[in-house]
Amino acid sequence: MSFREIKWKVIECLKNGNIEFEARREIHLKNLWSTGDITPFEVAAMIGRASGDNHQVRPYHYDSSIDVHIITVMSAGIHWYIKWYFTDPTSVFISVHH
Repeated sequence: MSFREIKWKVIECLKNGNIEFEARREIHLKNLWSTGDITPFEVAAMIGRASGDNHQVRPYHYDSSIDVHIITVMSAGIHWYIKWYFTDPTSVFISVHH
């Protein structure tokens, strides 16, 4: 899947509410979206501004058959880190933080 397709797919999930948050320790530090500090609209806007240079794919440490997508992008002078994977039809967000 190309970066353009990945970006389109995750933004569609955000628009349609097909999202989940991975349960983890220190979620208040690692997923500011799940705590309400940032909105899905803001996450979609940051992902929309990202280029392929801002994107990495790594195998999921719990299941190497799953691709984890990582975007690092600047927004309003703040460096953001967004990490998720797809479990069709949803996107599961692991981290959204700065």
